[in-house]
Amino acid sequence: MNIHQLAYQALMEPNIALKLHLVDALYSQQKINQFPANTYPIKTIPIPGRPKKPELVSPKKLKHRKLSSEIGRANLIHAITHIEFNAINLALDAVYRFQKMPTDFYTDWLQVASEEAYHFSLLRDRLKEMGHHYGDMLAHNGLWEMTVKTDHDVLIRMALVPRVLEARGLDVTPGMMERLEKVGDQKTVDILSIILRDEIGHVAIGSKWFHYCCEKKNLNAETTFRKLLIKYMGAPLRAPFHTEARLQAGFTQEEMEQLVAMEKQWSADRENNR
Repeated sequence: MNIHQLAYQALMEPNIALKLHLVDALYSQQKINQFPANTYPIKTIPIPGRPKKPELVSPKKLKHRKLSSEIGRANLIHAITHIEFNAINLALDAVYRFQKMPTDFYTDWLQVASEEAYHFSLLRDRLKEMGHHYGDMLAHNGLWEMTVKTDHDVLIRMALVPRVLEARGLDVTPGMMERLEKVGDQKTVDILSIILRDEIGHVAIGSKWFHYCCEKKNLNAETTFRKLLIKYMGAPLRAPFHTEARLQAGFTQEEMEQLVAMEKQWSADRENNR
């Protein structure tokens, strides 16, 4: 069996325990003895392997509760747990779908899948400590929807999923940690600290392969990234940015300055058009 077929099997596995086992086994084996990369049929996957719950709804239907309440903190943790579960499938999809990349690409994304599985497990256990389970609350499917929208081009996937959606976590996680510290939830803060550290590496992997794809096509990476933002997102990235984390994750200082300028100009144009 080749790497793409094995990744597809893990991707489509709905049983959480088995999915986590397959991910860890696949990454461990890939590091020791890389699998063959023979081609395997590629198709769009509107729904990857997932349990029946949580029920997926529009983000507008999700309630935002204060972190001063335990149910508010549980809602936040559940939302992040769901993001991490989707991120496992996202990484597996990259290994399955993009079949003409260097071997290191597959090792990198299996590493991401394994670390996302670890994050998911930490958060799921934290939920259990609070008397809840993954699936008890509603969730949305935004991360996977972008995965489907970018399934035709590895360059676009590397630009818009790790460098936009996952990088957003770099911006917002420190603020979440600060608010949780204020209400005394150090256990969750410690988990988020691990996730933030690892997510910098995940975004860096996305940056690495985005630049690789741009070089292969003789494209300017910074210009291409800005064009893709407007084409697919309809807007620039929202400030404020965690600049230090983004620099560690493969963004350049010039790129960060351009993103800030784009966001300011966009906001000014919207205000003038009201």
